Amino acid sequence: MYMTFRWYGEDDPVTLENIRQIPTMRGIVSAIYDIPVGEVWPLERIETLKKTVEDAGLELSVIESVPVPEDIKLGLDTRDQLIENYAQTIRNLGKAGIETVCYNFMPVFDWTRSDLAYELEDGSNALIFDEEEVKKMDPRTLSLPGWDESYSSEEMNEIMDQYENVSTEDLWDNLTYFIERIIPVAEEAGVKMAIHPDDPPYSIFGLPRIITGKDAVERFLNIVDSPNNGITMCVGSYASDPKNDTIDILRYALERKRVNFMHARNIKLYGEGRSFEESAHPSEYGSIDMYEVVKALSDYDWEGAIRPDHGRMVWGETGRPGYGLYDRALGATYLSGLWEAARKVAGKDYIEK
Repeated sequence: MYMTFRWYGEDDPVTLENIRQIPTMRGIVSAIYDIPVGEVWPLERIETLKKTVEDAGLELSVIESVPVPEDIKLGLDTRDQLIENYAQTIRNLGKAGIETVCYNFMPVFDWTRSDLAYELEDGSNALIFDEEEVKKMDPRTLSLPGWDESYSSEEMNEIMDQYENVSTEDLWDNLTYFIERIIPVAEEAGVKMAIHPDDPPYSIFGLPRIITGKDAVERFLNIVDSPNNGITMCVGSYASDPKNDTIDILRYALERKRVNFMHARNIKLYGEGRSFEESAHPSEYGSIDMYEVVKALSDYDWEGAIRPDHGRMVWGETGRPGYGLYDRALGATYLSGLWEAARKVAGKDYIEK
C-alpha cells in the first residue's frame, strides 16, 4: 500500500507543502471542484492539476471524485448524454495518467452528520452522527450541516419529490445501467473505478441506499466482473452499521482483487441504535480494529492507495470539518506504522519500491 492525502485545491488551508512533510506520504487525492456536475473535465485542466501536485514533490494518485449527476441516479431521459460526458471525463483522466477514480451513487447527499464540530472528551472536536437528531432533520428546509448551499429550496423539493418514486431496486437498475456503460470505457482508458459505500450505509430521509454491506458489494462487483469495477473500501462507512463485519467485507473484496482504493478512519459507535462519533485513528479509540484492517491489506500484498479519512480538529486547528492537517497526519503515520509491523511479522518488504 502507499499513503495519500486528500487535498481540496489552492484554497485548501492545508497546503501541498504541509502534506509533503508528513512521513511516508506519496500521493494526493483531489479533484477539479469548479466544473459543474455533468460537464466534461477538459484534459488541459486535469494536466494542470497534475502538474501542480507533481511540482510539490507528490503524485496525483486518485481523483475523488467525479460526481454522478442526479439525472443518472434517477434514470431520467437525460442520462445518456450525461453518461457520455462522464465517459469522456474518464477518457481524459486516463490520457493524463490518472489510474483511480473514486465516486458514489448516493441520492442527493454524499454523507450525513448531525454535528460537524462535536466536542469530544479530550477537548478535540469531530464529526458525529446522532441517529435521533438526524431523524428530526428535514432536508427540504436545508437544515443539514455542510449542505446548506448545495441546492435552493425549490431544487431540493423537486429532487426529493423525484426520489419518492425511486425504489431500492430502481436505484440498483440505474446503477447497473451506468456501470455497464462506464466500465468498458474505464478498461480502455486504464482507469480503475472505485465506488464509495453509502455514508452511513442505510436509508435516511426516506431515500434509497444500496452500497451498504457485503451482499451489496458482491452484487455490485457482479454487475461487470472486471478489475476496473471495484470499490473504495471505506472502513468507517461500513462500520457505521453495527450489522456489518467490516473486516470480512474487506477480505472478501481483497480476495476478488477489487479493492481499488482505501479510506481508513475509525468510528466509535454509541447508544442503542446506529449513532457514532468519528474518533482518533488508533483501534483503542474506536470500534474498528485498525490493525486487522492493515493486516488484511498486507496478507493480500495489496498495492493500492490508502488515505487517512476524516480526522478530528486538534491543537486549536480550524478549517474544513474533518479535513484538518494535524489529526489526519497522525492517522497517516499510525497506519504506516501498522503496515511496517504487519509486513515485518510476515517477513515481507514494507517500503514501496
